[in-house]
Amino acid sequence: MAISRIAFIAADTSPAREALDALSTKYGQYAPNEAEVIVALGGDGFMLEALHTTMKLARPVFGMHRGTVGFLMNRYDDENLLQRLDKAQEVGLRPLRMEAITADGAAHVALAINEISMLRQTRQAAKLQISIDGRERLSELVCDGALVCTTAGSTAYNLSVHGPVLPLDSNILALTPISAFRPRRWRGAILPHTASVRFDVLEAAKRPVSAVADRDEVRDVVQVTVSEDRNTKIRLLFDPEMNLGERILMEQFSPENA
Repeated sequence: MAISRIAFIAADTSPAREALDALSTKYGQYAPNEAEVIVALGGDGFMLEALHTTMKLARPVFGMHRGTVGFLMNRYDDENLLQRLDKAQEVGLRPLRMEAITADGAAHVALAINEISMLRQTRQAAKLQISIDGRERLSELVCDGALVCTTAGSTAYNLSVHGPVLPLDSNILALTPISAFRPRRWRGAILPHTASVRFDVLEAAKRPVSAVADRDEVRDVVQVTVSEDRNTKIRLLFDPEMNLGERILMEQFSPENA
């Protein structure tokens, strides 16, 4: 069935707002909950924000690049949009669920599309104990932090801290240290997507740690559990000639990552 109801949303930048005006005039504008497709205009940062904002609507999201970094975006063109949407390939992603407990005993829950990061809050290095599926695997990691990322998020912060690039359909997660001091040569782990990762913060009062799920930060955490949220599905649309799986594969052969 041909798509006719589109919700255009845009970042707060001149290129994105100009594209919003042009596209909504040409194709019409619907509220996100009434649309068949949501078209996000901006860069990767705005795309993540849009996915979080519209996640509960379960609508497919087609990004067009009107920002700085456009890894999650399709090229911008105001012509033949309906035909592009009709031919677009859908990629389904599962976010990560963070369950964090803070020093005062409060519980916090947040979802992440890219990664969940544990980060030191002060000059003191963090000390983390890591358990997988209830079994302790690393008694003490002294570091700036650690993260768990999805396949889609493996080319973001994870790649910047020298984590592995994961094939999109591999059904795995990456557990990556951030500036590990002890054990110095530990490079992280590749885990099945069904794994539950628990971080226990050691010496939390002396070495405070925050947990960040994409855009949501919880400070002074003492324990954080990370697992895939199987009840939530994110639907991304890509032009067939440059889908997300192909982009991730290309990233592994990029000269910048050699």
